[in-house]
Amino acid sequence: MLHPNGRVTAMQLERLDWAVIIFFFALTLVIGLLSAKRAGKNTSEYFLSGRSMPWWLLGMSMVATTFSTDTPNLVTDIVRNSGVAGNWAWWAFLLTGMLTVFVYARLWRRSGITTDIEFYELRYSGKPAAFLRGFRALYLGVLFNVLIMGLVSLAAIKIGSVLFGFSSLQTLLLAGLVTVVFSSLGGFRAVLLTDFILFIIAMIGALAAAIVAVRHVGGMDVVLNAENVRDKLSIVPAFTKPDGTSNMDTFASLIIIPLAVQWWSVWYPGAEPGGGGYLAQRMLAAKDEKHAVGATLFFNAAHYALRPWPWIIVALCSLVVFPDLDSLRQAFPNLAENKIGHDVAYPAMLTFLPTGLMGLVVASLAAAYMSTISTHLNWGSSYIVNDFWARFINKNADQKELVWVGRISTVLLMLLAAVVALGLTHAKQAFDIILMMGAGTGLIFILRWFWWRINPYSEITAMLVSFVVSLYLRLGPTGDMRDWQKLLLGVGITTLAWIVVTFLTPADDTSRLRKFYRLIQPGGPGWRKVIREAEQDGENIVGPQGGKSGLPMGILCMLLGTLAVYCSLFATGYWIYGRTVPALVLTVAAVVATLVLIMFWKRVAGDSGSSESMGAVGVAD
Repeated sequence: MLHPNGRVTAMQLERLDWAVIIFFFALTLVIGLLSAKRAGKNTSEYFLSGRSMPWWLLGMSMVATTFSTDTPNLVTDIVRNSGVAGNWAWWAFLLTGMLTVFVYARLWRRSGITTDIEFYELRYSGKPAAFLRGFRALYLGVLFNVLIMGLVSLAAIKIGSVLFGFSSLQTLLLAGLVTVVFSSLGGFRAVLLTDFILFIIAMIGALAAAIVAVRHVGGMDVVLNAENVRDKLSIVPAFTKPDGTSNMDTFASLIIIPLAVQWWSVWYPGAEPGGGGYLAQRMLAAKDEKHAVGATLFFNAAHYALRPWPWIIVALCSLVVFPDLDSLRQAFPNLAENKIGHDVAYPAMLTFLPTGLMGLVVASLAAAYMSTISTHLNWGSSYIVNDFWARFINKNADQKELVWVGRISTVLLMLLAAVVALGLTHAKQAFDIILMMGAGTGLIFILRWFWWRINPYSEITAMLVSFVVSLYLRLGPTGDMRDWQKLLLGVGITTLAWIVVTFLTPADDTSRLRKFYRLIQPGGPGWRKVIREAEQDGENIVGPQGGKSGLPMGILCMLLGTLAVYCSLFATGYWIYGRTVPALVLTVAAVVATLVLIMFWKRVAGDSGSSESMGAVGVAD
């Protein structure tokens, strides 16, 4: 509550608020307990729910996972610093997402593997492939995963401190305990079922927060006409500033680099070029290829078109109430100095929520936190169990042992994430670190499905060079280089390095390449040499589709899907701004693009039955 002295006191939850929160936590625990027995049967149940999940549940889970407590904080940080257009830093990843929908979702489901890290020994052979699988299992499942969970937990810390005056340890204990219990007991099935509930609650809470924020400042007209908000409203940055000077540096960093380079070159969890991570986990858990495609399409539409504007509205309103960092410091004097940042403005706006609604929004924030953390715990644990423990530590481990290793590693990952959260300061900090560490590796994840020449040394080089270059650009003497210039340099050096190494090192084992093609049937010109040599040896590796990849049609659908989602996203913004003409034009464009996309849907989704048959043949051989 805001007092006349400008300070905000910690919120006091009433009985109704506590009733909503307690009911929510009890429900998630019940789901975890009910799922525990089935999840404990084997690793397929614990990590993939028996590969029997429908598209709508998987898609909802994907959306819930990427809707975390740190996301509205990050969006608020971006809007307050770079305006609405600053969100192109992550909006550009829609291109990656749509490519996954119409090209890679079917390929992942066809592979029949348990984790995307297992792909390394499906695609490559020998000790280099084994090294990649083991190292990436720990590098992504532990290092990267813990960093992401630390970022999410940092947001929870700030919300707990701002709203209730909790210490960092108190927040981590309260937020993490329930999550780690139902995640470790119920496995992936519990994650999916709770995600369905968590997403609905989180969206209701986000909408409620936006409505209250607008009412608190006196209406949307007040927000749009506020002096320090006007220059933040543009959806696309202008070429020139209001004073007539060039704005190309901003335009390059927000539009040119993300759309021309970043989306295909940067590995980022949840937006991996070629799919991967916890999105691949959900595609692998789908009933068939059609359900894998449907899940990823639903996710991308909801992630980019449905969710951003409630967060953006709250961020814009926060500029009216808390115009700068000093106003936040004065309002929250008990908040540690190293936790003060523009991302604090989102939880700061939640202090104006009324009784009853506060309980719902707190529950929605807890839902957002739990959905993301539970997914990352299960995903990271799947790497540790399937790609490290069962592959390198104890190859003869029975299913009971593997499930227990999964449960123990789940708890340990949560503890490590809590330690990292205590050392971070603001949301954008970790976001930039993750982008830099993955710069230049994305293209290899796209091409490895469609070009036989890529080998494990290509991936090892990309991984090592990317890490070293990002470390130097982050800590070394780089002068006045902008972040986008560092990203471009990192991508260029890493990409050149792995391409050179690809041609200097021997191609992978012929039998492995043929087996991979027989199973996946990627098609395309990149495999012609392998197909031709197999035919010369009297071996047919081409399935019923005759080597046709459907790639041109997939790319066309990718562009149509991208157009439909972007038009929907921008149309919503212009409706909110009260700009009827562009809003109407973009709405019509979104509808037309969607209708045209539907016309091509069956040709892209294909016949899942025939694909499953090809997969079975590949495994048998």
